[in-house]
Amino acid sequence: MSAPVALKIENLHVSVGETPILKGVNLTMRQGETHALMGPNGSGKSTLAYTLIGHPKYEITEGIISIDGTDINELDPCERARLGMFLAFQYPVTIPGVKVADFLRHAMTNIRNPDRKEGEELMSMRDFRKELRDTMNELNIDAEFARRYLNDGFSGGEKKRMEILQMTLLGPKFGILDETDSGLDIDALRVVSEGVNALRADKRSFLVITHYQRLLEYIKPDVIHVLANGRVVRSGGPELALELEKTGYKDFIAAAA
Repeated sequence: MSAPVALKIENLHVSVGETPILKGVNLTMRQGETHALMGPNGSGKSTLAYTLIGHPKYEITEGIISIDGTDINELDPCERARLGMFLAFQYPVTIPGVKVADFLRHAMTNIRNPDRKEGEELMSMRDFRKELRDTMNELNIDAEFARRYLNDGFSGGEKKRMEILQMTLLGPKFGILDETDSGLDIDALRVVSEGVNALRADKRSFLVITHYQRLLEYIKPDVIHVLANGRVVRSGGPELALELEKTGYKDFIAAAA
């Protein structure tokens, strides 16, 4: 028996201002699956990621996105996060003055207690510290990391570790990784990949967006999709990444045109 559908995208058209970017994306993922989305620069990969999470800059002009059968087109990012969605950014934002630990405690409280009212207590400091310490140990992240300001002065690898730490603590049902391998050396890539692999589960799905096959040597996808000119032009198994490594995107771009 097939697992329930986690994500369904039907005929999705998205514009930024007057410019159409996505031009009829169709994609279905089932619970527990990891899919990779590959494609050349400008194909719409990051647009899809930001649209899924609800960034207001990206306007859906046609089509439907549903998570676990719920239409999310009109939901704001907070509502989508409470449904279990999470986006690991390609370029994580820096927030000087906000400590990593404080940020994570607020995020965990709001995800685990979505009905919490403004001013109500956060999760207990004792429980939070223990869970944070244990998780950082599992991910081989130094304890000093939690006392720093969020991404302020972080290297590229440290920013990506922060995304994986956040994702691990929040435990989303559906994780989107937007070119998480961008700018990483091999050691940082291994840490990030191990964090993702540790989270893979029967009811948790991942959409991994990447340019390159090297990330997929560590995070083995069930399905690979090729996005070109705003459409999914081909889907296949892991062997599709090897084909792309050899031939590039030229034929796919031509097919999309």
